[in-house]
Amino acid sequence: MRNFALSINKKADRTIGVVGGGQLALMLAQAARERGIDLIVQTGSRTDPAVSQASGLVLSDTNDINGTKKLVEKCKCVTFENEWIDLDAFALLEEKGASFIPSLEAIAPLVDKLSQRKLLDNLNIPGPDWLELSSLKINDMKLPNGWKFPLMAKTGRGGYDGKGTKVIQNFKQLKELLLTVDPSNWLLEKWVDYEKELALVISRDLDGKINSFPLTETSQYKQVCDWVMAPVDTPHVVKAMAYNVGASLLRELNYVGVIAIEFFYGIDGLLVNEIAPRTHNSAHFTIEACTSSQFDQQVCIAAGLPTPSTELKVPGALMVNLLGLPRERDDLNERLKKLREFESAQLHWYSKDDETPGRKLGHITLSLYDRDIELRRIKALDFIEKIRSIWPIYVPEID
Repeated sequence: MRNFALSINKKADRTIGVVGGGQLALMLAQAARERGIDLIVQTGSRTDPAVSQASGLVLSDTNDINGTKKLVEKCKCVTFENEWIDLDAFALLEEKGASFIPSLEAIAPLVDKLSQRKLLDNLNIPGPDWLELSSLKINDMKLPNGWKFPLMAKTGRGGYDGKGTKVIQNFKQLKELLLTVDPSNWLLEKWVDYEKELALVISRDLDGKINSFPLTETSQYKQVCDWVMAPVDTPHVVKAMAYNVGASLLRELNYVGVIAIEFFYGIDGLLVNEIAPRTHNSAHFTIEACTSSQFDQQVCIAAGLPTPSTELKVPGALMVNLLGLPRERDDLNERLKKLREFESAQLHWYSKDDETPGRKLGHITLSLYDRDIELRRIKALDFIEKIRSIWPIYVPEID
């Protein structure tokens, strides 16, 4: 067992640490700068997006607990860019006085999709019907009554942007899955026919105050987010239920920080798809469109500052993701030049090392000023078409 002795820097009363150096850490660092708060990142590369905006750097792989120990010693508290953390190793630091937001206890049920599903069942929060893949037997595979193909298979840990998921069309594919993965780390979900995919980002501070951003509509392409529109055009009762789900989770877990919840909405009502215990792609629009962004919320909570309101400053907003394209596409700089010509939109470029196909490289946000919902949607879809004529969405096939 590791024996850590921490020497917390008392001068770092409001300094925040972030485990990770990607685009979420970048936008956290930008929000911290606006607040005059120091933010230090732990990442294994000096060229990662957040390094240029951070106040300091712990040059260490995010899986290196010794690097996190150094980070903890420089900061008031530490937060995370993603949930793929070694909870047991972090717990040793917590025992020695390290402060994490969200707490390890609160985040523990959310780092694995299997434990997420069990949590939702225990709280009677609706989600897709599911079962543990390990409950199936190779030589006697039977699906529950009412289930039919296709099915959705998901890995418990590490899956994102279409990775770690498989659409299962028949028993042959199901058997192949059982033979090629560790079944104890996978779940199967009954296929959901939905009208819309929605997302809610919501926060809770140290005093228990909850702030919610507007419920959004998200559009996926090959299970990767294409665009996000806010607010979603759904009945008030749907928005109220989404908020109640989010608030219930925050209170049940005694969760402090920003959390994102993805939903399916359709004939079966509102179903929780997945939970992300961090800032999230679906709320990038909040930087321009809301009185406080999701990143500002996380920074204020981690620094112990009062959390501002999160209302929309404009009637609506649209965010479009920019994913890496194959090398045979138009020149990258030429594409960026064309995007910057949209004076009404704000381009966020993450300055990653290279244009890996399918990798999230940036996003562009358009504020929508029309009060009429239908008119906003027409203008948003027109803008999406213009962006995609310059920068098509591309998601490589996953083996």
